[in-house]
Amino acid sequence: MDIRLIPVGNGSKFTFPSLPESIQGKYGAKYQSFDIISQGTVKIPKGMDVAEFTWNGVFFGESKKNEAIVKSWREPNECVKILTDFMAGETILNLIVTETWINVDVTISSFQPKPIGAYGNIEYAIAFVEKKPLRIYTTNEMNIAQFVKKTKPRNDFGAEANSSGGAYTVKSGDTLQGIAKQIGGFDKWTQIYEANAATIEAEAKKRGKSSSDHGHWIWPGMTLTLPG
Repeated sequence: MDIRLIPVGNGSKFTFPSLPESIQGKYGAKYQSFDIISQGTVKIPKGMDVAEFTWNGVFFGESKKNEAIVKSWREPNECVKILTDFMAGETILNLIVTETWINVDVTISSFQPKPIGAYGNIEYAIAFVEKKPLRIYTTNEMNIAQFVKKTKPRNDFGAEANSSGGAYTVKSGDTLQGIAKQIGGFDKWTQIYEANAATIEAEAKKRGKSSSDHGHWIWPGMTLTLPG
């Protein structure tokens, strides 16, 4: 068995020099919630959530390179630099674990290296999130043009929030892009995320996720500060 990371497009392949004891994969279905008076809250399946893969491992120092656990030795600091560069550059990687079903495009969502002992070993924990293509549909493609014409634009923000910032409580179905559109422009979603990154990431960890995937995940009840 080998674990390989191959940059999508171009770049050099990285093969992990030694294998972890186990790899954890997480799959889940997405649901959209509707509050129907007569039936309470109804959840409708909306496809698959992004998959996540995590494991803990060790990059062994030179004194350990001939041990059986090391498949193909590589200098630990070099391994750390390669993976850190992948994560910092948001590089899309094809994650392949041979002899398993895992062959998926991912990005590194978390990488935590820690030097240990006197042999030059570096322990690490790493997490990957599946990279799915983003497609934006027109109303014609979704066949909802007539519905859109009959629906008034939602405005939960009020004049004060639109003009000079303020606070907003996230509701079911909200996204940062949707909130940004209501206060003046789709491209403001990055400003909203940067202003609330600590709050969003803390909530993501509280809900068992390694990260919010740069604001992709937000939850009802959170209070966000809106830019002016």
